[in-house]
Amino acid sequence: MSDNANNAEGTERPPQRSLNFEALKLHVLSHKIEVALWATRIFTVIFTLGYFIPIFGNAHSSYYKALLSNAATSALRLHQRLGTVQFTRQFVAQLLTEDSCHYLFYSLIFIYVAPITWVLLPVFLFGVLHSASYSLTLLDSLGHNAWWGARLLISLVEFQSRNILRIISMTEIVLMPICIILVLKGKAGLLTPFIYYHFLVQRYTSRRNPYTRNMFHEIRVLLESTAHKPNMPTIVRSVLLGIVNFATKLAPPQIPVPPSPTGSQ
Repeated sequence: MSDNANNAEGTERPPQRSLNFEALKLHVLSHKIEVALWATRIFTVIFTLGYFIPIFGNAHSSYYKALLSNAATSALRLHQRLGTVQFTRQFVAQLLTEDSCHYLFYSLIFIYVAPITWVLLPVFLFGVLHSASYSLTLLDSLGHNAWWGARLLISLVEFQSRNILRIISMTEIVLMPICIILVLKGKAGLLTPFIYYHFLVQRYTSRRNPYTRNMFHEIRVLLESTAHKPNMPTIVRSVLLGIVNFATKLAPPQIPVPPSPTGSQ
């Protein structure tokens, strides 16, 4: 028995791979903007959760902190893509085509409006999607086998990326009538729906993210097919087709652009 025990104790165990924190440190120092973007997106996710589950602070405060974190993300992303600000017409035109500029305006629109739960959904989902993607890069710098549980969650997020982007685009569209209702209730300024309409136009004409444009098309097809059903009452058919015609007149000219698999912000 003692010999067996000694043999068992003498058996060499496979070495445990330690986390390479030095490599992580070097990665952070050499990719400061990317890491800062990852951090602001994490803060957006945390503050959004704090709004729904106000355990560590005031829900009202967490709502606006989430919007501010999203604004910081958008500003950093714009700096990363465009560099130094230039007071030229060409720079402004390029600025307005950037998705990050769209969501910087988005945060500024709703930061002066009473809290609306739907408003946080796009920034939360963008935060989850993009922070998950960069979290995988950080985990790789620690070691390819580091935190397999986190890797599993990240893979699930990336697997659902198309559905996440579709939810974001649908939320962007739904917020338009919500803005109008808020004006009627006195919870938003008269300019809010007009400014948000311009945001929606920018999302519709986005060069890198076609999901909002595609969602508008899907809604149009759904409404038209519903309106033309044989048993559809005439008044309902007229209302549905009226909505389609009104939205079509407001839509900007469609520009064909290549699709982006992960969207952008």
